[in-house]
Amino acid sequence: MRFFVTGTAGFIGFHLARRLLQDGHDVFGFDGMTPYYDVRLKLARNAILAEFPAYQFTEAMLEDRSTLDGALAVARPDIVVHLAAQAGVRYSLEHPESYLSSNLVGTFNLLDAAKHVRPRHVLVASSSSVYGGNTKLPFAEIDRTDFPVSLYAASKRATEAMAHSAAHLANMPTTCFRFFTVYGPWGRPDMALYKFVDAIEAGRPIDIYGQGRMRRDATDVGDLVEAIVRLADAVPASGQSAGEFDSISPVAPWRAVNIAGGRQVELMTLVETIERAVGRVAEKVMLPMQPGDAVETYADNRLLRALTGYVPSRPIAETVADFVAWYRDYRASTAGSTANSA
Repeated sequence: MRFFVTGTAGFIGFHLARRLLQDGHDVFGFDGMTPYYDVRLKLARNAILAEFPAYQFTEAMLEDRSTLDGALAVARPDIVVHLAAQAGVRYSLEHPESYLSSNLVGTFNLLDAAKHVRPRHVLVASSSSVYGGNTKLPFAEIDRTDFPVSLYAASKRATEAMAHSAAHLANMPTTCFRFFTVYGPWGRPDMALYKFVDAIEAGRPIDIYGQGRMRRDATDVGDLVEAIVRLADAVPASGQSAGEFDSISPVAPWRAVNIAGGRQVELMTLVETIERAVGRVAEKVMLPMQPGDAVETYADNRLLRALTGYVPSRPIAETVADFVAWYRDYRASTAGSTANSA
C-alpha cells in the first residue's frame, strides 16, 4: 500500500516508516526538521530511510499548505499517519506558541488536505496526556478528557476534536491513538531515558522529579509500531462497536485507542534498570513534581486487544538495554559532537 506519514524524521515516525518499508510498502514522508533538538539526529534517521527505493521525502512544515497539498497529490495514499507535532509537556510551559502552530494549525491543514485525496484510513497521534486530571485508573478511551493540565495536553485534545469533526463532515475513517510513554533506540534527547543515560555515561547527576514516585505505563517503540500497523487495518465505521469499552463515535467513523501494555513502571525502577544496563550508579538530585506532569499513567488496553489481537508486552529491561547499545554506537559515530545539543 501507499502510506503518507508525517514526522518521518522523528523518533516514532522513523521507526514506523522503516517498518512499513521493510514490509514492502511505499512511504511518502513529510517532516519540517525543526530544531527542537539536534537536527543531526533527525538527518541520521532520515538517511537510513532514504536507502529504501520506496521512500520519498518532502521537507516542509505542515503550515505550508501548498507544499502539503502537492505532496499528498503525488502520494495518493491509501493510509495517512499523522505523527508530526511539537512534543513535550515541560517544553510547553516555556514555549507555548509553538504548540499552537504545529499541533493546531498543522493538524488542521493535514486533515483538511486529506479530505481531497480520500485515503482509506487516517491515523492521528494523540497522547495519554489528554486524560489530564483524571484520577480513575486505568485510563479508558471512554473516560472524559475535559481537564488537560498542560498546553501540550490541550493541543492533543484539540487534535482529537478536529479529527472527529473531519471524520464526520467528510465521512473519513479516522483513528486517534493515544501514546503512553514510549522508549527505544533513536529516541529524543528530551526524553527521560535519553537524558538519564547521557548523564550517567558522562558522570553527571540526574534530576528525579516527583521524588521518584511517578509511575508510567511504558511502551517499547517496536511494540508501538506493531500496534499502529495492525490498527491501520482496523478501519472504524460509525456505530460499529467492539464492545462496551469502545470509543467509537455515534456520528462519525472515528475512535480513540490507547496503545500501551497496561503495565506501570515506577521512575526509580526505570533508573535502577538504566544503572544496570550502563554499569554505573547515578548521582541523584531529588526534586518535586513539575507543573503539568501526571503522577501516574496506566492504560486500559482492552480496545486495542479487541481490534488487533495484540498488546505491547516487551519488558522495559530489554528496551533499556537496546537503547544503551544504540546510544553508545551513535555517540561513537558522531564523536566530537553533542547529539543532544540544541
